[in-house]
This record gives sequence, structure tokens and C-alpha cells, in this order.
Amino acid sequence: MKQIDSINIDELKSMASNMYDELVKAVVDVEKRLVVVDAGLHVDEEQFLLKQGSLQSDLWGINLYPDYYGQDDFIEFDSMINIRPAQNNRSRSVDNPDTQTLIREIVAEVVHG
Repeated sequence: MKQIDSINIDELKSMASNMYDELVKAVVDVEKRLVVVDAGLHVDEEQFLLKQGSLQSDLWGINLYPDYYGQDDFIEFDSMINIRPAQNNRSRSVDNPDTQTLIREIVAEVVHG
């Protein structure tokens, strides 16, 4: 697991082949604009960021599909850590379209082809 400032798609593909063959789990801190990748569970990445001072309400779990880089299917909004009725997010997805847009922007800042 590591926090990334910049990563290329080949590195993500390598991570995917070591874990799930097609995806890399990631957690994004939308306030601090941080991304953590390469753990078996989103909750591990969440805990890492919480220890760094992130707030749980700012953390969202996603999956990255390196083979779909540059396409809408590159980012999947699906994680158990996203279930937050208190924030009006009652699913494993990220229900707020503005938050999805922000996550896409942050990921685009750190992931390069």
C-alpha cells in the first residue's frame, strides 16, 4: 500500500496483476486530494489515511481498471467504506455526482498514461 503523487498506467497494471488481475483498490481523500493504492481492502487504505489525519467523511473507496484508462469504466465507485447514511450515501457507490466529479479530477491529477 502506498500514497501516490504520480503513477503511470503500467505501474497500475503491475499492481493489478499482483492482486486481482484487473483492478487496483484505491481510497481518495477529496479534501486533501490524496490517493492511496495497492491494498487488499479499501478499509486498510482508509485506516492508513485516518492515521495521517484525514477525516473519514472525506474518504471514498474506488476501484481502478488500468485496461480502461481514458474511458468512463476506468474508475468504479464501489466500496463498503462508502456506505454512510449520515452523509446521504446509502450505497457502496458514491451517490453524489459532484463528489464523483471531484474524485475523477483527483485521480486524473495522479494517474498518467
